[in-house]
Amino acid sequence: MYCVKKVLDNIYWVGGNDRKTALFENMFPIPNGVSYNSYLILDEKTVLLDTVDHSISREFMENIEHLLGERNLDYIIVNHMEPDHCAIIGDIVLKYPEIQVVGNAKTFQMIEQFFPDIKFDRITVKEGDCLEIGKRKLNFYFSPMVHWPEAMVTFESVDGVLFSADAFGTFGALDGNLFADEYDFERVFLEDARRYYTNIVGKFGKPVQSLLSKASNLDIKCICPLHGPVWRENIGYFVDKYNKWSSYEAEEKGVMIAYASMYGNTENVANALAFMLSEKGIKNIKVYDVSTTHISQLVADTFKYSHIVLASPTYNAGIYPIMENYIRDIKALNVQNKTVAIVDNGTWANTAGKQMIKEISEMKNMNIIEKGFSILSSVNKDRENELNEFVDEIVKSFE
Repeated sequence: MYCVKKVLDNIYWVGGNDRKTALFENMFPIPNGVSYNSYLILDEKTVLLDTVDHSISREFMENIEHLLGERNLDYIIVNHMEPDHCAIIGDIVLKYPEIQVVGNAKTFQMIEQFFPDIKFDRITVKEGDCLEIGKRKLNFYFSPMVHWPEAMVTFESVDGVLFSADAFGTFGALDGNLFADEYDFERVFLEDARRYYTNIVGKFGKPVQSLLSKASNLDIKCICPLHGPVWRENIGYFVDKYNKWSSYEAEEKGVMIAYASMYGNTENVANALAFMLSEKGIKNIKVYDVSTTHISQLVADTFKYSHIVLASPTYNAGIYPIMENYIRDIKALNVQNKTVAIVDNGTWANTAGKQMIKEISEMKNMNIIEKGFSILSSVNKDRENELNEFVDEIVKSFE
């Protein structure tokens, strides 16, 4: 059974939803599912923009066949070669052998790697090239490392439609509505959008900034991403989110406390810190146990908040392993521009704090609060004043 949605006159969404897959890229939980978006333009020429994941291949082919009817498919534009968007290229070429595949030089290198046995006609495009398909004109702009090196976007200039590949995407299946303005986006999609961006694209802030710069010169009236809803209203809202995330600017002033605890002592201090910060006027606080919170959520809120408190016991003379993995992950994702406070714990050789400081100091523009707090097994009442002084230092850093 086909399922298509009209975006604009003669432009249709022909993608599908996946609510069965538990882990996106076999790594990131997607409890709300995910959509795989593809678009079909019916002009004097017919154009398919990207394909979908194998998991929804049958529905996808039915969608295309329904809209094309007796017409042939003239072009497929490949904006991004990741398998959740390119898996069906081989099927398309076999069904429509006269089709021309449109991509850049790196695109075709990857197509030959994924599909070494298929033969097809190709059109290799360069930055700014135009493909006229009748009433509509399609221009191509490269967006390397957003988030693969071959990535590009396609801009339809008549109605101002940006087919944005993985940019401006989000986790979350589409529940009947296609457009972002048909949802309460902040309630339904924003957390998934942040988690999607920060974990998948987050490392590539400069390339995203470059794409935003290119996009600012285009009269964009609609954004069609490869995941999540289509934007036709209040586009600036989501562009601003991407600008903040890609410039590593905190969305909100607040404190994320990420703690590791084996027997509850470090956890007790983390909880006490949260309450003490609240008493001193800090209301935007989030506390996570790194052992029970998925790393993708930790990463997302690390990008979100201005201040991070890291609390870890010493383990085998080092940082508690799960905390160490989290720190190295945010380091690999280029997290920067944060204020960080350190809490460590040790019974006989407390070295985690120094090692956490070393890891964080190697990241860009990280302000490490000089006064840390060291727990010696547990915290007694006689150290309450010292803990208060530590909290005061965190509060002062908000000024």
